[in-house]
Amino acid sequence: MSGGPESVQEVATPHGPARVQLHSADGTAGGLLLGHGAGGGVDAPDLVAATGAARQAGLHVALVEQPYRVAGRRAPAPAAQLDASWLAVVTAVRSGQLAGLPLVTGGRSSGARVACRTAAAAGAVAVLCLAFPVQPPGKPDKHRRAELDGVTVPVLVVQGERDLFGRPESAAGRSVVLLPGDHSLKADPAGVARAVGGWLRLVTGEHR
Repeated sequence: MSGGPESVQEVATPHGPARVQLHSADGTAGGLLLGHGAGGGVDAPDLVAATGAARQAGLHVALVEQPYRVAGRRAPAPAAQLDASWLAVVTAVRSGQLAGLPLVTGGRSSGARVACRTAAAAGAVAVLCLAFPVQPPGKPDKHRRAELDGVTVPVLVVQGERDLFGRPESAAGRSVVLLPGDHSLKADPAGVARAVGGWLRLVTGEHR
């Protein structure tokens, strides 16, 4: 399997075009849809590691750039716009590259929040959260735990031990893996790959 995407396409959404990179796998275990962080792109180290692990596990991976990033902006769009654009991409990949496959959704930081909020509407069989931002640094009263708690399918959270955005707790149906490093999750990409690959094999195996 090569390192680059097999295809790159734009998908129309209610808030402008999103961009989708498809990385195919030698298998049909499922599809993994991943979103980026608020100010970053799909080339973040943890997303790259997760993509490689998913492909090794037989999942096709679609990396999604939100419309605000495609338009060249760094400041993220409001949550409602992010969610609507994400679900438009879900519809597109379900009728195209990932048709008929069990779909795992996820992302890093802001992208993980989007995947949690939309898991039910997307029909996701599981959600992967890389560096879930529990609360803004120094503002524990502004937590986002309800977004995680609202997911009713299996969840994996991969979090840096020194993440200033907090640390989610394990719960029924939710596993938390702590790795060396901070919110960037770039200190241990091999650890990210191991955690993601093993979990994906488990959750997609239940749908075969």
